[in-house]
Amino acid sequence: MAYENIRIVLVNTSHPGNIGGVARAMKNMCLQDLVLVDPIAEFPSGKATARASGAVDILEQTRVVATLDEAIADCQWVVGASARLRTIPWPLLDARDCAVKAVAESESHRVAIVLGRENSGLTNEELEKCHHLVHIPANAEYSSLNIAAAAQVLAYEVHIAHLAQAGKAKLKIENDYPRINAQELEGLYQHFEQALMAIDFYDPDNPRQLMRRLRRLFNRAELDRMELNILRGILSAAEAAQKRR
Repeated sequence: MAYENIRIVLVNTSHPGNIGGVARAMKNMCLQDLVLVDPIAEFPSGKATARASGAVDILEQTRVVATLDEAIADCQWVVGASARLRTIPWPLLDARDCAVKAVAESESHRVAIVLGRENSGLTNEELEKCHHLVHIPANAEYSSLNIAAAAQVLAYEVHIAHLAQAGKAKLKIENDYPRINAQELEGLYQHFEQALMAIDFYDPDNPRQLMRRLRRLFNRAELDRMELNILRGILSAAEAAQKRR
């Protein structure tokens, strides 16, 4: 596993101490890549540095971006730490299975583990950008985890999965073309919406979950570059045929 291929992403973090706590959790388990999406908390911050407790190097190389799209644009597998979507079930992993898949994916792809806001988690729109969701089983009567604690659990499971994998032959994901990243996948969804409106199949004022279901389908498929080109070619041909009518 390439530890550097696994990124932790924090969305709208409101407490600087939590940023430091996550940095410490990451360094404990050999992870290095931390990205903050539009943090509400002051950063850099003395509180973050104090909570990092020796993991200042992680904070010093932390990137701050404006949107989740920017944070995951170069990632081929994205997992969001949250509960299930209410309206449509999303592929769900527990922390251990998530770590095993993250380790396997990181052999040849970049991985993002996304944690949401302290008080409300990730929005449905943010969850739709994830291939899977990850759930940490906890006390049903007191299941709310501090974000740094959640990061520690996930980082620990990733480290343990790596140690287990180290004694085995490398797990290779055989593709004849490279997997697409989140930015390319988002471009496909935009093209789908445009093409489906052009052929009068999709009404954005009465969507009936269509685009969300398409997102779930193609997130699950884990498309490669050739498959992306085929789909976009089909969409372009449909648009051209509609214009000729």
